[in-house]
Amino acid sequence: MNQTDSAPDPHTQPRDFLRYLFDVAVRRALPLHNTAAFLPMRPAAGGRTLVLGAGKAAGAMAHAVEALWPADAALDGLVVTRYGHTPERPNGVAPRIRVVEAAHPVPDAAGLQAAERMLALTEGLSDQDLVLCLISGGGSSLLTLPALGLELQDKQRINQALLASGAHIGEMNCVRKHLSRIKGGRLAAACAPARAVTLLISDVPGDDPSVIASGPTVPDPTTCAQAQDILRRYGIAVPPAIAAQLASGALETPKPGDAVFERNEVHLIATPQQALQAAADAARATGLAAYVLSDAIEGESREVAKVHAALARAVAQTGQPFATPCVILSGGETTVTVRPLPAGAAKGRGGRAGEFCMGLALALQGQNGVWALAADTDGIDGVQDNAGAYVAPDTLARAQALGAKLVDHLDRNDAYGYFEALGDLLVTGPTHTNVNDFRAILVL
Repeated sequence: MNQTDSAPDPHTQPRDFLRYLFDVAVRRALPLHNTAAFLPMRPAAGGRTLVLGAGKAAGAMAHAVEALWPADAALDGLVVTRYGHTPERPNGVAPRIRVVEAAHPVPDAAGLQAAERMLALTEGLSDQDLVLCLISGGGSSLLTLPALGLELQDKQRINQALLASGAHIGEMNCVRKHLSRIKGGRLAAACAPARAVTLLISDVPGDDPSVIASGPTVPDPTTCAQAQDILRRYGIAVPPAIAAQLASGALETPKPGDAVFERNEVHLIATPQQALQAAADAARATGLAAYVLSDAIEGESREVAKVHAALARAVAQTGQPFATPCVILSGGETTVTVRPLPAGAAKGRGGRAGEFCMGLALALQGQNGVWALAADTDGIDGVQDNAGAYVAPDTLARAQALGAKLVDHLDRNDAYGYFEALGDLLVTGPTHTNVNDFRAILVL
């Protein structure tokens, strides 16, 4: 079907049009649409093909491999995805890869068991074997195997502290890699001497394979010293035995040039830029101008929102730097620093997309002709059941009529409560892919 056949009119259905662009972006990143071109040749007779993987898209990636791998060729393995993120297998596709579920963003015992099982599956691999590794965002939490001397409860506490600290994804994953027995290239080391082919769906700014899911199958350029510095900077304590191992370098990860990576290949099969470009193309197909600012925007969500709002207001009021009508797209991975709760305030709910939308609505101040959608492409904003939220010219007015004060919700990071009351949450359910933040601002 031509994209314009089902595109809502942006002038009369702005909210539906933004949802349409989000759906186009997600569809571009689905594993079944992107895997075939990157599948390796199966090993020679006698060689084994083992599939291992982790991430929010891992279940869908495994099902894509099952559908595309020759039916007469042996295939088995194990992947771990987030609870509720296992899609149905395509019709007629026989199950050959086990899919298990675990917790995200804070790891649990199920993720620990999955990681232990994966390492066990690598035992006895030879240079005749092939390991197909399916990695997507979320794998850092789902594939958890704490370093010796670190308990799961310690890992959970450290993860929660990192998530609340405002640390960016590269910093968080540097720490995670050095406190793990499977991330930071260690899974690749376990697979050697087998040939290892990694297929990646990127959810990180810059598409760095060593950052996606903390790079379990690729070299790690970060160091124990850097991990120590990040922990100090954000005031996060680790057990004394772990601190000593970081200080001595005992927890160092395999580095570029290590022999364990000699037979490794890495392929990016879906990226944030591809998804944003697909949305831009869909908008242009309706006759609307579309601009992709960047797929790698980082920073505090509410501060990033101020910059986007300033641009949107300039476009709406002056036609500069873009003429109206147009849609402005961006992606990346913003962060939310959780603020201490004001006295007597109820704990807020929300994620970085909702926080962006609150900041945007506040900065736009009801600007006429501007609608927006911000959402996480995996369908889950933070730990809630929504993907994101909508902003419209009347967002502030409708909220005020309900007695909801935006600044109060911002103070307690309560995007979910604010937009739920307005009926402006975007709820999609798990999308079975993950190419990070999606933001679209429609200026008419």
